[in-house]
Amino acid sequence: MTRPQEPAQTDADRPRRGRRAALLCARAATGILAAGLVLGVGELVSVAVAPNSSPFFAVGATTVDRAPAWAREFAIDTFATNDKPALFAGIALVIVVLAAVAGLAERPRRPAGSVMLFAGGAVGMYAALTRPEATAAWAAPTVVGVAAGIVALRLMQKTLAHESAPTGVGADPASLPTPGERHGVSRRRFFAVSGAAAAVAVAAWAGGRSLGAHLRDVVAERAHLRLPSVADRAAPIPPGTDIDVPGSTSFITPNPRFYRIDTALQVPAVSTDEWQLRIHGMVGRERTLDWDDLAARTPVERIITLTCVSNEVGGSLAGNATWIGYPMRDLIAELDVDPESDMLLSTSADGFTVGTPVASLTDGRDAMLAVAMNGAPLPLEHGYPVRQVVPGLYGFVSATKWVVDWEFTRFDRAQAYWTRRGWGAKAPIKTASRIDVPDAFATVGPGRVRVAGTAWAQHRGIAAVEVRVDDGPWHPATLAEEYSIDTWRQWFWDWDVAAADAGSATLQVRATDGDGVVQTPERTPPIPGGATGWQSIVVTVRE
Repeated sequence: MTRPQEPAQTDADRPRRGRRAALLCARAATGILAAGLVLGVGELVSVAVAPNSSPFFAVGATTVDRAPAWAREFAIDTFATNDKPALFAGIALVIVVLAAVAGLAERPRRPAGSVMLFAGGAVGMYAALTRPEATAAWAAPTVVGVAAGIVALRLMQKTLAHESAPTGVGADPASLPTPGERHGVSRRRFFAVSGAAAAVAVAAWAGGRSLGAHLRDVVAERAHLRLPSVADRAAPIPPGTDIDVPGSTSFITPNPRFYRIDTALQVPAVSTDEWQLRIHGMVGRERTLDWDDLAARTPVERIITLTCVSNEVGGSLAGNATWIGYPMRDLIAELDVDPESDMLLSTSADGFTVGTPVASLTDGRDAMLAVAMNGAPLPLEHGYPVRQVVPGLYGFVSATKWVVDWEFTRFDRAQAYWTRRGWGAKAPIKTASRIDVPDAFATVGPGRVRVAGTAWAQHRGIAAVEVRVDDGPWHPATLAEEYSIDTWRQWFWDWDVAAADAGSATLQVRATDGDGVVQTPERTPPIPGGATGWQSIVVTVRE
């Protein structure tokens, strides 16, 4: 029994298939162009409303807000301080894919793609209007952008409509466009409409430049900002505070290497002329400070270690810097705060909120409104022009960047950004220790191998560090000089490695804080109140 032969392909079929493929690509391109127009026009309109009202950044910020804790921690663990570029890339990829589907689904008489754009616009508008600092005007960038995108999509699809005529085997040749007829006209119209979309994109870019001009102004202002004259300097760093072991953490973390973890997808650009701190709530005297009011106060200089609650055991999300700022306790003493108020709810310029125990701001620790970091005005990404620095508390309950609002309230009446998502309310920093040298999976010995690292228990200090090999006895490490209980402390231990030890070895470290409490071996995740457990690394001992 012979199989029926498929119809032979003719030379005429190939150009038809090519036209069909080109048509599909063109349809997908219309969706991508339309989505680009939505975002571009939205970005342009947001210049007149607020930078964070643009649909792209509103959706991105809402994604961060609504993401479950495990997703956020996965992003930080995987991408570390590159989590925001990774988010941008992921959102852009999703938009491109959905936009291409919208273009393929769109038809002049069946506007399925337009419906998809409208639905995406509804998501963008919801995201914009639910931002903490949003007003009704925040809907405008998305509404105008979606309207422009739908109009462009409809026009571009109309120029391609007649390309949908049958082109397969058996189609009437008279129905097919010829090179000199409608096919060429359609192509010209298509490129004309898409060119118009590109022109609008250029206009959106120009609008972005106007927004960028303010950012450049703030950058220029920062470059020429004079630091306040400080009489109360930080104590000098004594010799031996930095162990200076190659590969180990330096005692002071340079600004470019200082970790940055926050929810701001666009770094707020706040000038000193614009900056104000509104103080209200459970206080006898509400007031608003401007930059001149702050600069008229008496600054201090202190070295303080900050730690992010997202830091895993052995992680790098901690840094130590020299800060210049204005003591918060002095300012609070002037406000006649209600004794019933136990929480300071602080708000950043982008609407992020932090709840800090009032007791931690008035108990004598060096909590400050910082304006300088390591001898320079605060970097923009670290809170310029003013941020909070509070020793002993994880950043999500203390270290508000770009701070512009203080409300004195109570923990049983208000919740901050992360506490509303189930994170801890007060979050004192847990004792942590880390092996910096050697690296995990390094090859070492035989001979004397220096194991070195860092430990911290801010506002309690580090009293001891111990190291062990393969569940053997604990060996006391040599501690560097302690600068203060509010900074981390370096340590080292010399391991005598014998040739007989060749093979795999596990190094483990633990610390004891200044209160005599030994770091717990129990492993807990960073959320809700900080990771616990001993760090272990595996190395190979060579023969």
